[in-house]
Amino acid sequence: MGEAWIVDAVRTPRGKGKKDTGALSGVHPQQLLGQTLNALKDRNGFDPADVEDVVAGCVSAFGEQAACIARNGVLAAGWDPTTASGVTLNRFCGSGQQAVNFAAMGVMSGQQDLVIGGGVESMSRVPMGSSGGGLDGNDPQLSALHPLVPQGISADLIATLEGFSREDVDGFAAESQRRCEIAQKEDRFGGSLIPVRDAEGQVALDRDEHPRPGGTVETLGQLKPSFEGMGAYTQKGHDRTMDEKARSVYPQVEEIRHVHTAGNSSGIVDGAAAVLLATPEYARAHDLKPRARILATATAADEPVIMLTAPTPATRKCLKKAGMEVGDVELIEINEAFAAIPLKVMKDLDLDHGKVNPNGGAIALGHPLGATGAMLIGTLIDELERQDKTTGLVTMCIGGGMGIATILERI
Repeated sequence: MGEAWIVDAVRTPRGKGKKDTGALSGVHPQQLLGQTLNALKDRNGFDPADVEDVVAGCVSAFGEQAACIARNGVLAAGWDPTTASGVTLNRFCGSGQQAVNFAAMGVMSGQQDLVIGGGVESMSRVPMGSSGGGLDGNDPQLSALHPLVPQGISADLIATLEGFSREDVDGFAAESQRRCEIAQKEDRFGGSLIPVRDAEGQVALDRDEHPRPGGTVETLGQLKPSFEGMGAYTQKGHDRTMDEKARSVYPQVEEIRHVHTAGNSSGIVDGAAAVLLATPEYARAHDLKPRARILATATAADEPVIMLTAPTPATRKCLKKAGMEVGDVELIEINEAFAAIPLKVMKDLDLDHGKVNPNGGAIALGHPLGATGAMLIGTLIDELERQDKTTGLVTMCIGGGMGIATILERI
């Protein structure tokens, strides 16, 4: 099997995902993706005609994100229409990371020489859930087999089972904001961050818009739980509340403690990212300097009602494929969908928090669903370079009871 080299990674800032008020809400999602493609081209000087495919994650492929936004992103970039094809995928929150992994597989297999993987999500223009159907696709037979509940209730279920208190999740959130504040002040995101321009060519946003520095356990503790009311809700045609549905699978839980709030969960934002991957032969022939190589990728599945526990088995599987132990990994990015998720992964794998999310995560920065995984890969490479370290891992929880992992080695 050949190698997949990561030549470069770029991302937009994350803009607040609020209609008309977020700085990126006036920029079409096709343009967000197209601008990341052009940034890769401008920074690295490759010929777009050599790009064999653009693989892009997008969770809400509906409305302005409908059709094939990967291909439309290529066209929006102004590239010759006869250059790169595009394919759009949905692995829920892991879509952007999966897009990079699939691009790497094409390169490693020898079937492709130059591929771009990435993702986009404009949550201000295409709100979460726009496509309808929910996680079970409104299938009563599936619902009877697996009584799926919203992810926030799953996160609260994890916190309840693991014994994570409100103070635990708020403490993690406050630390995420503190680390992000330092990272922004020291321009640690500058290696990958590109400005987004509006239709008139003016800079719409050049800095992540979502962070809210200065939060403490005390101030975060004043926020109301986000999913308590949802847990008490009974869907039309059902005879159990959402909490009761979850507890039917986990009868050892007498009551779900709702500890997640807007302050210790990931933020709703807009953004896009793109990662350029090449074979070593192509990179050498075209004087492209690699930044990292992909050592291993993996996905894993877990029980779908608790839903968000699969980063641990995905990480273990990925480590096994790479012939590594968890102690061999120097830096780790765990998506902060909800504070309980990285807390559980760190507990499961006995991880030192010092090497996990050193610049904060989605609680501070936000989580543009289809793009986040590709963003985290760029963030990891930047931080490996900054700290002069070699090996890193990205892992994410995914709806429906899935997880994804990627191990990188800095070149």
